[in-house]
Amino acid sequence: MSANELSASLWRERELLDLLVFKLEEEQFILSSGKTRWLQFATREVEQVMERLRQAGLARTVEASIVANEWGAEDDVTLRELVALAPNGPWADIFTAHLSAMTELTNEIRELRDLNEHYLRTAIRFVQESQSEGSTDSGTYTAKGDTGSSGGSSHIFDVTL
Repeated sequence: MSANELSASLWRERELLDLLVFKLEEEQFILSSGKTRWLQFATREVEQVMERLRQAGLARTVEASIVANEWGAEDDVTLRELVALAPNGPWADIFTAHLSAMTELTNEIRELRDLNEHYLRTAIRFVQESQSEGSTDSGTYTAKGDTGSSGGSSHIFDVTL
């Protein structure tokens, strides 16, 4: 039965949404700890999960289209519309539960995305402000290779001579 396949497809998509929440939280921990060295790996993992989600979404759309045809509806129905079209039995409740869980996960993902974006913007602003201060004096050498120190520097003398 196609409704079974649709439900299985929705479970896979929910698992991927859970994984995306995890990866976004991982990215958030990296951003908030300041260990940006690992950020590229976390971002790549988020992108990989997003790609898998796109594929799962396509599979769900195909399964939903098959179920819609079986239930006498148009091909391009949404999950919410399928719930309304569901025949008597457990499918309306099952698909409603999937829809609720996926809506909650999507909201959580949106919040994490916004928070991570805030952390990134803050980090960018910090770097820009640091660069605009113009203080690049490291206290050692100038761009020409001279010591950047002005008089009053320390000298070591061998007093045993």
